[in-house]
Order: sequence, then structure tokens, then C-alpha cells
Amino acid sequence: MSAPPPSPPPDSLISPTSSLSYWNSIPPTVSGMLGGFQQISSTDLHGSALFLAKLRPHPPPPLLARGVDCGAGIGRVTAGFLSKVCEVVDVVEPVAKFAREVPSREMGGAGRLGKVYVLGLQEWVPRERYDLVWNQWCVGHLTDRELVAYLGRVRGAVKEGGWVVVKENLSTDGEGRDLFDGVDNSVTRTDEKFRRLFAESGFEVVRTELQKGFPQGLYPVRIYALQPEDGAGGMGT
Repeated sequence: MSAPPPSPPPDSLISPTSSLSYWNSIPPTVSGMLGGFQQISSTDLHGSALFLAKLRPHPPPPLLARGVDCGAGIGRVTAGFLSKVCEVVDVVEPVAKFAREVPSREMGGAGRLGKVYVLGLQEWVPRERYDLVWNQWCVGHLTDRELVAYLGRVRGAVKEGGWVVVKENLSTDGEGRDLFDGVDNSVTRTDEKFRRLFAESGFEVVRTELQKGFPQGLYPVRIYALQPEDGAGGMGT
């Protein structure tokens, strides 16, 4: 009896059309952005702030000149965190109805909203230079190849000494495999896979830690701070 054909790679099942269809069915609210777990928002934002503070250990640090919130949704992270650490925050968001909500959100810090790009990450080409490129709960909608290509483009837009941060769920598969979610059409990757793709993109992980304080039953969430392997962004400062 012949062996069954191998299962297709989970990321090969991603459909941008299906992903956009799902997110267009979700209300533009904090609850919608967090899958009904709006109660974790403050814990999430606090964890992100603490993580960035560890990258910048010389208080009081000045505001970063420019950051970008990639896969920003309605601007929850922009308003609640990035506006407190960046003078200007650009936004990249493929769902138009979410992007329209961002300008109406009150910024929690002194930073102001910059440019809003209504594009998917697989289409976005950075035109600015950034001190901080923040990616949270969004790169699961990219295939492995698209993620490597995206990070390769971003690599050239990171200022010297700046960071690309990726904050994502981790696969809990017992056999160490990535997991495909047919509801929102995304892939949840393993830590090993993330690190391999980062290296392929020309980045090194300079700091990483698990998010703390989330309820049991949710995927573990890991934050990675990346810098170009040569120690400098391709566009200078």
C-alpha cells in the first residue's frame, strides 16, 4: 500500500482574498482586533512598552523620530503605545475600514500620526527611514517566502541602531509544526521557523522574550527585536 501524499506546507494554504474577506467581516473595535479578548489590551501594551524600554536602557530616552505600525488594524497599538515612544507613527493596514478609524483615535502620547498606507505587507515598499518597525499579529497572513521578501525590503529602511520588532503567537504543535488557521486564513509559526526566516532575511535577533500576563488557553506570544546582521540599516540615519 502506497504512503499517503505529504500534507502541503501550512503557509501554502494562505489566501489573501480569504484573509481580507474575514477581516472585513470583523467590527472596527478593540474587541474585534483582539478576537473578543479586549481585556488583554492593556497587558499587551504594557508588555510591549517594557520590552522596548529594555532595548533602550538609558533613561530618560528621547522619543524616537519615526516608527511604523505594520498591520495596524484600527490603531490600537499606535494610539496606546507607539505614540508614546515615537514623534511620528506611520501606519500600514490592508483593510480600508480599519485604516479609516486610525486618524480618529486619540493618541495616548505626544507623538502624532504620520502617513496611512492602505496596503498589505506583501505590497508595501517603505519610502521613509524608521527607528522602529512594529509588526504585531499580522505576519501570519504572509507566506514564508512573502515574509522573507517583506523583511528584506524593511531591512533597507531601518535606521542605524533601529529595530524591527515582531510580536506574534507561537505554534504549540506537539510535533513542532506550523499551524494553519482556516478561520482568519493565517499561519501560526514555531519559534524555530521564525528564527530561520529572520536569518534568511539578513536579521539577527538581539532580544526576545515571552509576553506575560495573558489568560491560559491562548497561544504563547513571543516578542523579537531584530537588527540587520551588519549592524546598520541600508538607508543610514
